[in-house]
Amino acid sequence: MYYDVVVGGGSVAGLLSAREIASKGFSVLVIEEDYEIGTPEHCGGLVSIAGLEELGIIPFRKTFDHMIESAEITSPNGKSFTINSKKQKVIEISRRELDKQIAFQAQKNGAEIKVRTSFQEITDTGIRTNEENIDCKIFVDARGVSSLIHKDRTGILSSAQYEIYADWIKKGKVEVDFDQEKYPGFFAWVIPSNEGKGKVGVAGKGINVSDTLNKILKEKGKYSTIRKIFAPIWIKGPIEKFVDGKTVIVGDAAGQAKPTTAGGIYTSGMGGVYAGQAISKFLQSNEISDLQDYQKRWMGRFGKEFEKQKMARKILERIDNQTINKLFESITPEITNEISQKEDFDFHTSSIIKLLGIKGSLKTAQTLIGAEFKKILS
Repeated sequence: MYYDVVVGGGSVAGLLSAREIASKGFSVLVIEEDYEIGTPEHCGGLVSIAGLEELGIIPFRKTFDHMIESAEITSPNGKSFTINSKKQKVIEISRRELDKQIAFQAQKNGAEIKVRTSFQEITDTGIRTNEENIDCKIFVDARGVSSLIHKDRTGILSSAQYEIYADWIKKGKVEVDFDQEKYPGFFAWVIPSNEGKGKVGVAGKGINVSDTLNKILKEKGKYSTIRKIFAPIWIKGPIEKFVDGKTVIVGDAAGQAKPTTAGGIYTSGMGGVYAGQAISKFLQSNEISDLQDYQKRWMGRFGKEFEKQKMARKILERIDNQTINKLFESITPEITNEISQKEDFDFHTSSIIKLLGIKGSLKTAQTLIGAEFKKILS
């Protein structure tokens, strides 16, 4: 069996690359190891409308859940502030339906999709799956964080996310809780899907995420669990090489999720789009420079922002609960209002800088962080 391209992994990045390649008339096969495209639903499902539009997606009614209106961010001592997110036009979507919608786009362009088919290894002429050998010119690795585990475990955190019913989940209101003792190096979150329904999750270094999440839910109040997902997340930014011989790496497998939040529908999706376009050019020209243009385009678009996010992550990992509490005390209505006026959900380092007291409102943070601030601002 022969295809111009085989894509390993039927998530956003892999399917978008398949869509782009198939649109140019090349033969593409997408193999997905799970029994269903869009399952398991790993991420929180937040994305900007502008991001989806750039990815070439107008959400179906089944995909689009609702708009996010606000985010309440809480410190270890319980003090919180609220960001009005209406200007950012962020929506909560069903990842199961979004992935299927992109799969439909790819299929309409001519791509083939197979589930319950897993990548095993690269061969001299293509790849081997659990079912057969397939010859191809290019293999697209879109297998997610799992393909990074053997390369660098230091960038991986364990996470748990439960989909639940609970009357304390409010439609349109995201909640984020920081506590370096309970969730070191990350945070806990509540992302509503509707009134009384949503996703509650947690990640952190060296914690039992299941026990931690159960404690969070017990403190919140009554709830019913309808789905549990346990998955690694990647917070170390892009890997060194997106193109390795005739293997092209996209999405989470390429480290294209945000270092600050591990969210990546837009940034990983654009990786898939750029990769698909570069592969199409390469298949026409056979010039390796056309293939390598993919990494240049992605880094040109997101590289600087991701470097700043990695610096912001280093800062957040170094501060303790006492410092976080002091930072929250310094946040004024003027700062939260200024952040609320920002319209770019996908490039958010400037908002983090404001929250870290960069304007001189808190000398503690500036003394603590020193040189890293200058790198973020440069």
